[in-house]
Amino acid sequence: MSQKPSIFLTGGSGLLAVNWFYSKRNEYSVYLGLNERQIHPQGGHVLSLDFTSEAILMKQLEAVHPSVVIHTAGLTSVEKCESKPDLAYHINVELSSLVANATKRLGIPLVHISTDHLFEGNASMLSEEVPTQAINVYGQTKALAEKAVLQINPNALLIRTNFYGWGTSYRKSFSDYIIQALRDHQTLHLFDDVHYTPILAENLIQTVHDLLDKKAKGIFHVVSDDRISKYEFGVLLADEFGLDKSLIHKSTLQSQTNLVKRPADMSLSNRKVSELLGRNLGTVKQHIAQLHQQELEGKTQEIQLL
Repeated sequence: MSQKPSIFLTGGSGLLAVNWFYSKRNEYSVYLGLNERQIHPQGGHVLSLDFTSEAILMKQLEAVHPSVVIHTAGLTSVEKCESKPDLAYHINVELSSLVANATKRLGIPLVHISTDHLFEGNASMLSEEVPTQAINVYGQTKALAEKAVLQINPNALLIRTNFYGWGTSYRKSFSDYIIQALRDHQTLHLFDDVHYTPILAENLIQTVHDLLDKKAKGIFHVVSDDRISKYEFGVLLADEFGLDKSLIHKSTLQSQTNLVKRPADMSLSNRKVSELLGRNLGTVKQHIAQLHQQELEGKTQEIQLL
């Protein structure tokens, strides 16, 4: 019996890496590279990552011999990035550059996870060719990371996305927050002036593997087929899960003067990846139905107990 190929994920305790592990653990030996938070998912391989030098990171990667490195680690809090720009630059740009260098030198395929937070927010369904123009430190450092990674490792696969899925005990997804609040009969206020193209984590993960099978490189937008508001996303969740959508009220980003400036439209076009793979990636409504099915089949419990 042949040994399973391995995947190495940085940011191993994060929402995406955890979902990646549970999605692909039957096909791959999944190694979760951890930093501050230590987790021990059943059947997973965990190790404490050392980002202090490229040589040390290379030794850790060589010990695992992964077929691909998925770089999910990053500082994603918009507020924290704005208040600590040096830290944001270190984590989002310098560590990404370190991973890109190590994988390039070892000849290991690299997937770099980016964001949809890279533009001004005054246009819809943007393609990969549109120049970035981020309006906050988070977006600016993620844009710089993209440039650095591709300059160092031109064969890297860069994925711009905005995902949701089942979260852990210590990190909730946006969908978790909405579902739990409605189940607790709490009133929610969701932005109806913020639009995006969110994708279910499971579909994001499978699409990335399909791209790897095609030996794709460069930037791809891996998002849902349709553009919706945060408010509409909440209503779709309520409808699918049989919850009271009258508890969801419209609010506006424009009225939130205490928040760091954010793009009002983060929607991306997935035409490039759809044409390459010869299929649609699916609508938000279809993905939310999958999310519900995951819960009905009991697939969420292990993640939620972490």
